[in-house]
Amino acid sequence: MPPVLRLLPLLLLAACTGSGASGPTGQPAGAPESARTSALATAASAIQRDAPVANLDVYLVGFHPMKDDPNHQVEAHHFCRVVNEELMQCALFDGNTRAANLTGVEYIISERLFGTLPREERRSWHPHNAEILSGQLVAPGLPTAAEHALMASKMNSYGKTWHTWDASANALPLGPPHLAWSFNREGEARPGMVEARDRRMGIDTAARRAARQDLVPLARPQAGVDALKGRFGRPTQPIPGVVEAR
Repeated sequence: MPPVLRLLPLLLLAACTGSGASGPTGQPAGAPESARTSALATAASAIQRDAPVANLDVYLVGFHPMKDDPNHQVEAHHFCRVVNEELMQCALFDGNTRAANLTGVEYIISERLFGTLPREERRSWHPHNAEILSGQLVAPGLPTAAEHALMASKMNSYGKTWHTWDASANALPLGPPHLAWSFNREGEARPGMVEARDRRMGIDTAARRAARQDLVPLARPQAGVDALKGRFGRPTQPIPGVVEAR
């Protein structure tokens, strides 16, 4: 493994503390936390184990449309654990502050593992090349070389994502979970959504897109690229290197 990838857990943990703050998108229902509950939580944090969540040290921010309703789109803050070279598991939030709401889960697997899945199961896994090559998927605060290495390592990967709560629309996580997808053409993201994230967090998506053009030759055709094609109600354009597998 390249040295920069061996350092990623420490570098990404630093990125979590160095990136721009992004608060939650909504206020959950319920009475304010009482002094008793706060004291209990403080005591619990001092004596109880938190090993599983302590390993969520890779921080990514991207966007997801829902597969059953592509115009339902959310900004997703991923806090992930690198399980091994071919699997990551992520808790999704609507921000990166202590008040952020837990909104879903994503599993990320390699192209090789995707190829072992049954044909029907593959329909639940979205491709990642467009998210990377468009510059929309970012690791905020990470040094440029380390972020580039991380994105290169995730080329041709796939994600299975379930969103359980859109806190901007509902004060509680209502209804069934939604299978989320990826944007695979320029113009699919809701106008202004990426730009709003960039202003709030000090991110330059266009610069990242330009810097990742050397990754285009690594891109192989992926299943699911055309799954939502033509369903956004506005003109879209292909992203170089992002091609549907035939």
